[in-house]
Amino acid sequence: MFQNVGKAAFKKDLTNTIKLLDHLGNPHHGMKFIHVAGTNGKGSVSSILAAVLTQSGYKTGLYTSPHLLDFTERIRVNGICIPEGDVIAFVNKTSSIIEQIQPSFFELTVALAFDYFKQQQVDIAVIEVGLGGRLDSTNVIQPELSVITSIGWDHMDMLGNTLEAIANEKAGIIKNEIPVVCSRTIDRNALEVIRQKALSENAPFHLSIESPKALRAALVLKGSYQIQNLDTVYAALVQLQKLGYNIFEDIVIHALGLVPQLSGLRGRWERLKSNPLIICDTGHNAEAVPYLMSQLELEHPKTQKHIIWGMVSDKDRGKILAMLPKEAKYYIVKPNVIRGYNAELLTDEMRGYDLQSNAYSDMQSALNDAQQNALKDSGVIFIGGSTFLVADALPHF
Repeated sequence: MFQNVGKAAFKKDLTNTIKLLDHLGNPHHGMKFIHVAGTNGKGSVSSILAAVLTQSGYKTGLYTSPHLLDFTERIRVNGICIPEGDVIAFVNKTSSIIEQIQPSFFELTVALAFDYFKQQQVDIAVIEVGLGGRLDSTNVIQPELSVITSIGWDHMDMLGNTLEAIANEKAGIIKNEIPVVCSRTIDRNALEVIRQKALSENAPFHLSIESPKALRAALVLKGSYQIQNLDTVYAALVQLQKLGYNIFEDIVIHALGLVPQLSGLRGRWERLKSNPLIICDTGHNAEAVPYLMSQLELEHPKTQKHIIWGMVSDKDRGKILAMLPKEAKYYIVKPNVIRGYNAELLTDEMRGYDLQSNAYSDMQSALNDAQQNALKDSGVIFIGGSTFLVADALPHF
């Protein structure tokens, strides 16, 4: 599994996915999809789009990754997770082809998603790219609309070490004559790569649009970065309307207030407790961290910050640690996956950046100390640094 072992589980090739889907009778053929790629924001954008489509009366599939608490979170219909029995039935019926071609975790999960959406006869499915775009397992679909949320420095060992190279991989989801929506905040040179790809595919190219105040006020997902995501969603909804989808502003406003319930989205500036206040967020790379830290300061100025932090070993730690506020107190925990970075080693590295940090053996110990200290100094607790650390924290609430 990629979330355990990292890039060793990732295959830069669509052959296995195509073989698997062929074995299943190509369930994705004839289905309607929205395909969403991007370094940051693709999970939120996918979930908001799915919530709006569900609220608008469409039976909506949603495929996202990674999961936080349970594998079945990755595959939903109208916000409801795939039943475990359906996962087991799928593995049983594909056991011979699995043995034959040895698909990766991603390849198998994508095939399961398409097979389940076909069985459920969804009207449309929102598909979040797992990694990159061009060679991602999801890139076998013919979507109604392609969406690119952001281009940033992540997974450079697999996608390229320039923003233009990364943009080229993300732009691989653009299909012939299929409209594409891009965030207008994308770096100019990276955006030009995407624009040129759209031009070569004769795909209508659209930038995100400033969303109306009523929509911004209605969005239940907090965090300044969600406004950027909402602008991308708004531009996508305009294109869906043009394609004949019945999407009306009053229904959109209602859906924006119910995104977690309608899509199952969690861990995006989520408030876990009020006394002391505990917030978590899955943002974990050099693009996301500054947004999160500025949001924390904006909402809680002159308040002591207690930050429970952990990282995986394949991130650019130095770049990220340099962005963290020096006046905060840090409680370091290793995320509970094989890729999780040792808490003692991370603590040592953080001290080199003048960050007050202590290592903990488990989440419960870190939470106990952070809550005790936050109650004493009326502080706020933030949990982040890794999707997997947030996943470790959620069962405690």
